[in-house]
Amino acid sequence: MESEQRQWLEAMEVKSRRRQEQFMDDIAAKLRRPRQRSAPTHAYRGAPDFWIELEWDVEQRIQAFTDNFVSVGAHIARVQSMDEVAQFITNKAHELSARYLIRQNEQALTALGLEERLSDVQVSVWNSEPDVDWKARAAEADIGVVMADYATAYTGSVTVLSSPEKGRSVSLLPTVLILIIPAERLHTRLGETLDRFDEAGREQLPAGIHFISGPSRSSDIENDLTIGVHGPGIVYGLIVG
Repeated sequence: MESEQRQWLEAMEVKSRRRQEQFMDDIAAKLRRPRQRSAPTHAYRGAPDFWIELEWDVEQRIQAFTDNFVSVGAHIARVQSMDEVAQFITNKAHELSARYLIRQNEQALTALGLEERLSDVQVSVWNSEPDVDWKARAAEADIGVVMADYATAYTGSVTVLSSPEKGRSVSLLPTVLILIIPAERLHTRLGETLDRFDEAGREQLPAGIHFISGPSRSSDIENDLTIGVHGPGIVYGLIVG
């Protein structure tokens, strides 16, 4: 019995490989070129030196990030201090008639004093109280406030890490997202951010690493572009410094 099963499996393997070969031959024929039967050789492994050495100055990084971020429908404001950040958030909350705001549980955000500034808005701090459905709290929020861990000028993306104090729902579920981006955390290439994760090692990786490049966009249904389906439909980036 075991011998018959082995023979059957071997026969199926041969049949599968034959069909695979025919499939690849058909593709090569339609492309009008011979089959590639070995992996192509590369002159280098990983990013080439000219790319690794690419480095823009601060103003170039800010300009490139701004151009890329705005091109996908996000908004950028440049401020000089965290006091200006607090004022921007206060003004925006009043402008939008926001009722609920949620922020990460970070010291830099605590120092903004949003609870005092927004006396007419319910301000929640992620994971600051037990027995609260924090995902539901984030989902009902009009505004989410998040501190960027890194940002990349070349791709116009912001990197946000998850932790018990920095739930990803704060950036994913509110209607409006405000990202605070210290200028010193804005790098030229995405590799500069990824290298930090490699250097830290697998054991030190956070629960989640999220790359945000503007408001949520989806064209899944009949290629009809829709904003805000899978996340915030309005995103503000505040570059500080």
